Amino acid sequence: MAPRTCTLCENAKAMLKRPKTGQQICRDCFFYVFETEVHNTITQAKLFQAGDKVAIGASGGKDSTVLAHVMKTLNERYNYGLELFLLSIDEGITGYRDDSLETVKRNQQQYDMPLKILSYDELYGWTMDAIVSQVGRKNNCTFCGVFRRQALDRGAAMLNVDHIVTGHNADDIAETVLMNIMRGDIARLGRCTALCTQGEDTIKRSKPFKYAYEKEIVMYAYFKKLDYFSTECIYSPDAYRGHARVFLKELEAARPSAIIDIIHSGETFEVREEVKATQRLQQTCKRCGYISSNDLCKACTLLEGLERGMAKSGITDRGRKQLEAQGPAPDNLRTIPPFQLPSGNPSIAIEAAP
Repeated sequence: MAPRTCTLCENAKAMLKRPKTGQQICRDCFFYVFETEVHNTITQAKLFQAGDKVAIGASGGKDSTVLAHVMKTLNERYNYGLELFLLSIDEGITGYRDDSLETVKRNQQQYDMPLKILSYDELYGWTMDAIVSQVGRKNNCTFCGVFRRQALDRGAAMLNVDHIVTGHNADDIAETVLMNIMRGDIARLGRCTALCTQGEDTIKRSKPFKYAYEKEIVMYAYFKKLDYFSTECIYSPDAYRGHARVFLKELEAARPSAIIDIIHSGETFEVREEVKATQRLQQTCKRCGYISSNDLCKACTLLEGLERGMAKSGITDRGRKQLEAQGPAPDNLRTIPPFQLPSGNPSIAIEAAP
């Protein structure tokens, strides 16, 4: 049987079948359509303006490595006029994050971008290894997710950037929709499919890979021979997200369009006004100044629980009440530094590529 020709250029030999569309295409056409789809996502949503300083959340994994490569490529090809940075968060996971950060440092040199690494230990006084030793592996992802989100905003504020982009892909977003449905989390369900988010007290954040399938990101990294770290977090196998991921993969096997279909369903969800009225209003944390729906933000609550030897008390509303019942926090309690939005030159030294 003769090799199939690319369905797009009708010239070169087809080298792969796109998981997203089923098209059989050559490598060059795959690179072009993948990059063009990301470009269309960016331009149709008007994510950037010329002169913007953009921090790329870099973990060393496939998603963030491909994002850094594609952002650099599109910035040069279409003259976006962006100043790009790499921003990495070191959670303090021995044998995982320390190795992946070595990949990020190589990416810094490969893409010629300034790099800033901000650690949990530096910001919170705790590493994930130390946290897991206190809470075990059942709820550790709660701590990491809350601390990571705030660390990204704080790192971006230190860099004085206008915008953070992350490598969340279509699979990630579809999983989040399913998770929020299964948990009945109306507040998050109403905003989890947003391409771009920004509040008065947070830095603009977006997901250029919102419609990019994870399989295609892996294929792009493979055929481009990109340098990325492929080991999963040693603490993530028991994460609740894993159940949604398994379910989504089963749906995708039966119907490849299921991923995009779920995202589109999430985009069309509307929360009734009477339900919105029951949601807590956004305010700022009285302790650190970060955005919160309570007097204390989730990160401050979790940190206080750790510091007072009641690590699990910050995870649920019931646990928080138990923490409050212990009385006011001691004056010498370790707290998170006050959060401030960017307002000038970078407040920290950044590593320039050698």
